Amino acid sequence: MASMILSDPSSAASVHRLSFTRFSNSLVFLRRFVGPLHVFSHTAALPRALSLHAPRSSRFITASAKVIDGKSVAKQIREEISAEVTKLKEAIGVVPGLAVILVGDRKDSATYVRNKKKACESVGIKSFEVNLPNYASEQEVLKYISDFNGDPSVHGILVQLPLPSHMNEQNILNAVMIEKDVDGFHPLNIGRLAMRGREPMFVPCTPKGCIELLHRYGVDIKGKRAVVIGRSNIVGMPAALLLQREDATVTIVHSRTKNPEEITRQADIIISAVGQPNMVRGSWIKPGAVIIDVGINPVEDASSPRGYRLVGDVCYDEACKIAAAVTPVPGGVGPMTIAMLLSNTVSSAKRAYNFN
Repeated sequence: MASMILSDPSSAASVHRLSFTRFSNSLVFLRRFVGPLHVFSHTAALPRALSLHAPRSSRFITASAKVIDGKSVAKQIREEISAEVTKLKEAIGVVPGLAVILVGDRKDSATYVRNKKKACESVGIKSFEVNLPNYASEQEVLKYISDFNGDPSVHGILVQLPLPSHMNEQNILNAVMIEKDVDGFHPLNIGRLAMRGREPMFVPCTPKGCIELLHRYGVDIKGKRAVVIGRSNIVGMPAALLLQREDATVTIVHSRTKNPEEITRQADIIISAVGQPNMVRGSWIKPGAVIIDVGINPVEDASSPRGYRLVGDVCYDEACKIAAAVTPVPGGVGPMTIAMLLSNTVSSAKRAYNFN
């Protein structure tokens, strides 16, 4: 039996109110994808633009790289989204709605869903949640997707991955109507992202957050050499496509690439999303490069109360001595992913009502 929770920030009769703490995971993606992803007015000062030129002296090599603070940027974006939600509600009486379907009892998935609900509450987005047991049938999931597809109060639908092994993930993701595919994984959205002259309705949240961090820190992407490490459908592939749209010269490094260190060392911009702790060492990094580290990897740490700590794909200490700027783990890309999800949801609601 599924449990369903509704949180409506606009109604005192809400069945369940979602408490907000911190979090993260962006800006409204326009039908015409041109230039930076900034849509909301920036209420806080942006960081000084970063230079991608190699340093002229060895003094830079020993200095600490600038920290690209994803947590701070995500907080600013949530404030901008909250203002947009208020504007939408006051102007036409519409509250954006996000539905999340969770199947099974994986603790990590439950945590992700809980954080998404808290983030929705923080900006005034209505949340719908369906929790199904691990033994639920694929047809049950498809039925909920169909219901949400037809519900005008739901503007975004997210199916939490991974799904149980007996379900066909592709069938389920394809069932989400493209107008509500706020995760950006629908084949039509990815196909449009890949083609020149086509514009996706939504871009996958994590790679979109990576590009937004580069924009917010004033990194000029056009004409730069970029290396994406990893070629997953969720991060690596769409990140490479987004960099191409920004007129970077893009190389993808993957498990079959020969001389990955040599190739990566040529990059002005590195986006790593391979899931291997500390794989990218200082010797892989060009002096003055900008690094976006998507990896979140647990490693044993006896000094930690949890017995482990989180590290990225990039050896942070070594990168800080060589790069111009680098995202920390945690606190870099992670907070941006949910911020982009919220942004995509608001974008969907505005598009549904032709609200600018």
